[in-house]
Amino acid sequence: MKKKYRHVAAVHSKPRTSCLSHDSQVSPSFLGFRNLMVIVLVVGNLRLMIENFKKYGVLICIRCHDYRRQDLILGAALYFIIPCHLFLAYIVELVAAQQAQASLRAGKKRDGTATPGGSYIASDEERRKFQSTWILIAWIHGINVSLCLLITSVVVYFFIHHPLIGTLSEVHAIIVWLKTASYAFTNRDLRHAYLHPSRREEDALPEIYSECPYPKNITLGNLTYFWWAPTLVYQPVYPRTKKIRWVFVIKRMSEVFGLNAFMWIASAQYAAPVLRNSLDKMASLDLPSILERLMKLSTISLVIWLAGFFALFQSFLNALAEVMKFGDREFYTDWWNSPSVGVYWRTWNKPVYQFMKRHVFSPLIGRGWSSGAASIAVFVFSGVLHELLVGIPTHNIIGAAFIGMVAQLPLIAITAPLEKMEGINGRIIGNCIFWISFTLIGQPLAALLYFFAWQAKYGTVSKQLVKA
Repeated sequence: MKKKYRHVAAVHSKPRTSCLSHDSQVSPSFLGFRNLMVIVLVVGNLRLMIENFKKYGVLICIRCHDYRRQDLILGAALYFIIPCHLFLAYIVELVAAQQAQASLRAGKKRDGTATPGGSYIASDEERRKFQSTWILIAWIHGINVSLCLLITSVVVYFFIHHPLIGTLSEVHAIIVWLKTASYAFTNRDLRHAYLHPSRREEDALPEIYSECPYPKNITLGNLTYFWWAPTLVYQPVYPRTKKIRWVFVIKRMSEVFGLNAFMWIASAQYAAPVLRNSLDKMASLDLPSILERLMKLSTISLVIWLAGFFALFQSFLNALAEVMKFGDREFYTDWWNSPSVGVYWRTWNKPVYQFMKRHVFSPLIGRGWSSGAASIAVFVFSGVLHELLVGIPTHNIIGAAFIGMVAQLPLIAITAPLEKMEGINGRIIGNCIFWISFTLIGQPLAALLYFFAWQAKYGTVSKQLVKA
């Protein structure tokens, strides 16, 4: 201000770009836009809440839901019966471990060759014996877990009417199915390493396993911990924490309770009327109206899904991990930033992804399958599980959940190149494709299809009529 020439300062002294331009060197912060989006979302939903209450009144009604005594009794019975199959798997592995120990007893001659480095090369006869034993064990495990899933599915489909109770039972059976499979496959490889040790670097077992080497891990306590641990992948040893923070557990369980109450209220008060008002449009195949209903349903379905995600992966699994002193709590990563559909499926549900990669994808690659063929197998298998999880409790196996999972494959193929593009534009486009396919098409359409199928079969799940 004290300069003699006050009007000659060079305002434009070098080339610069607007901060929102594609060629900007520095990415701007969108914190303000995020705050604006939150405010708009809150205000918009408050308006919808007021409109909903003015049009329908209060729809929250516990007595209006069709809870049958038979549903509660059968659901409770399944809750105690399903884990029995996991302990049958323990008995099978215990017998197999005892046989393996017997074959290595001192003084018993073996036909293979021991190398100076500490490895043991099995003879052809020993390899055939190990393989034939594994085939027998695999059949027993397969029949055991298949009966678990079959019995549960039959009881849920034919005898449990309420979809929530049926879903909880089916989820429990699928979890035990996956845990038993992991328990069997992992112990098979540990038994192989126990009988035919290899000192090659690529064959080395994880260092953490040395804390509980095979067959010391085949104990009832070890299996019980795996049964309750928040993982689908069996390990003899897991990273553990030193103590339980009970205040942390109480906070997380409070979140679980609050979010579940919110999801129930949002489903009954907001989602149900939209679904009911869509029935005539679905029956007449009024495509423009169906699209409008999908867009209307997308907001509330996304909010409910996000609440469910947080309640399960952030609150419940962290509380369970704290009680079990389970150290590895990366149940998800930042899937919301996924630059492609493939990244989303690898990051949003880490327990399932780790199971699929370890017990389905990697073994198929090891057998000579291509990456694409192995991915197809993974999504087909996942599609079957999703159809069981949705179709069985709703008593409508219409294939929508299966098709929805398999349809992810072309989306993954489309968005994979975008993820690898230089610059940020490809990742932005891939992220937009992920969110559009997920929020506007995937979840709302699946909800409409299964709700329509339920209504066509049963008429209504609530005694309270909602006027269109």
